[in-house]
Amino acid sequence: MHGYNGVILEVNLTDRAIHKRALDPKIARLYLGGKGLGAWTLYERTSPGIDPLGQENVFVMAVGPLTGSQVQTSGRWCIVTRSPQTGAYLDSQVGGHFGAALKGAGFDLVVITGRSDTPVTLVIEEGAARLEDARDLWGKGIVETTDVLEERYPGARIGAIGPAGENCVLYSCIGFDRYRQAGRGGAGAVLGAKNLKALVARGKWEQNPFNPQGFKDAVGKLRSIIRENSVVKMRRDYGTPMWVEVINEFGLLPTRNFQQGRFDDVQSITAEAMKERIVIKNQACYNCAIACGKLSRAGRDPSDKRQVEGPEYETIALLGSNCEIGSIEALAYLNWLCDDYGLDTISTGNVVAFAMEAFSKGVRGAPEIGFGDVEATASLIDKIAKLDGCGELLAQGVRAVATSWRQGTDKYAMHVKGMEIPGYDPRGAFGMALAYATSDRGACHQRAWTVNAEVTGELAPPLSFDGRAEYVKELQDKNATIFSALLCDFCPCPDALQLDLVNAMTGFHFSSEEYRAIGERIWNLARLFNVREGFSRADDTLPGRLFDESLDADGRMRIDRDAFERSLLAYYALRGWDENGIPTPQSLRRLGLEP
Repeated sequence: MHGYNGVILEVNLTDRAIHKRALDPKIARLYLGGKGLGAWTLYERTSPGIDPLGQENVFVMAVGPLTGSQVQTSGRWCIVTRSPQTGAYLDSQVGGHFGAALKGAGFDLVVITGRSDTPVTLVIEEGAARLEDARDLWGKGIVETTDVLEERYPGARIGAIGPAGENCVLYSCIGFDRYRQAGRGGAGAVLGAKNLKALVARGKWEQNPFNPQGFKDAVGKLRSIIRENSVVKMRRDYGTPMWVEVINEFGLLPTRNFQQGRFDDVQSITAEAMKERIVIKNQACYNCAIACGKLSRAGRDPSDKRQVEGPEYETIALLGSNCEIGSIEALAYLNWLCDDYGLDTISTGNVVAFAMEAFSKGVRGAPEIGFGDVEATASLIDKIAKLDGCGELLAQGVRAVATSWRQGTDKYAMHVKGMEIPGYDPRGAFGMALAYATSDRGACHQRAWTVNAEVTGELAPPLSFDGRAEYVKELQDKNATIFSALLCDFCPCPDALQLDLVNAMTGFHFSSEEYRAIGERIWNLARLFNVREGFSRADDTLPGRLFDESLDADGRMRIDRDAFERSLLAYYALRGWDENGIPTPQSLRRLGLEP
């Protein structure tokens, strides 16, 4: 198989059985890799109603045909599992170098089931795998764990959970290469429940394109595009924080738990402030000329040598403006805490801001924490990771906390399907309202990021649902394919060139129609999984605040319920789903997903 190792690694932690089996080329052609193969595995290998933190849940690591190749940004790969935070389908796309090492170790998919009776590390190298004792690592943060394992396995790439994952915090993450996270939905808790402390991969893949010259030519074209792209230059100079000032200007920067869309102290947390005050140097993932990562000082005084890659835009928005913390130095420190404990910064920022608003409104049970209080925020992060005091409840996310506290807090618990909302208030970009509501994993900006097209006027008129259903579906399908091939979503690779790269690598000879259908097939498979687990149209909705409160005085920046519902139904129709959001038999047959 060109572009593949053709091998799936199966690991049962309960009986410590490890074996290999062949990857079916027909399945590879249908689902490509990454997200697609992961979604197929999750659907096929789990039964309805399993406990996401139980032995029956599968944890899948998946690379794609382009992972580890000469293609720029081909360090990407993904994990797939059932989310303990939402109960829904979950995949997390990961950068860094681990994916290339995993493919180099000889596998396209790693499927992990069961639960070890003691903490273990999974070591994958040279076409084989073994489990090693990790009791000496249990309780350590991700940074120290990575340091220990990098010394123990020279040249290897490391993934690890921290105390938050060990304690099954429902939005705990996995840290790869020390600074890169499988961040959302609680993948860290899945590993914690399985007693799997760390993952080690070592190897270098010898790429084997079906059409070497065609592949080389396509690789060269992409390099030229990246070299000449002005947005790439901005990303290299400033990273994702380049969006902070722009999003604030357009009034959709989450502030005070999404009560406002502009932050008065924004100049203290912009990309420019970050570059001037804390950035040490640029960092790049495997084979990436964009180098959008920013290695920064995270210490609280000159003698403190801690470093963090970031903060990224989402961290700045959710732990910064959303909590009214206007210091880039403080955000770097809070980012480091979350990364070391293994906490998703988007969900953590939402939980902290939610607690801040609840306390300001006198909600019984809310911790004493005011907006802008850095020390109290750091303390709360510590409590959440350790399930200490109020942290035990907050570790379950805003949906669970609102259910416990009641007192009207559900209206400003900012989540979709239990996953907290990212750093773009949809009342300033209506396409994001539909994107959040229909995302396969809960509130997510990566499935369909409509913001750029909306704020630039490309998707007109502004503050409207006109054309949003079509645009959201198009982006979701396209990204599902990209996340399977795999390339970074920051890669400015035209659709036709992406198709050329995949065809030259694999020899699948996809037509453009066949290639587009891959993403649609994967999206529908994830939907089938969620429908099987009880999700329906009732779950494709938004927090009450977004419907009932406007970001501006004249009421234009508010989501109209009727307009939203019409757009949702239009989206369902475009997908070939019924009015309850369930794929029809005809649509499934068209996509090769026979009911």
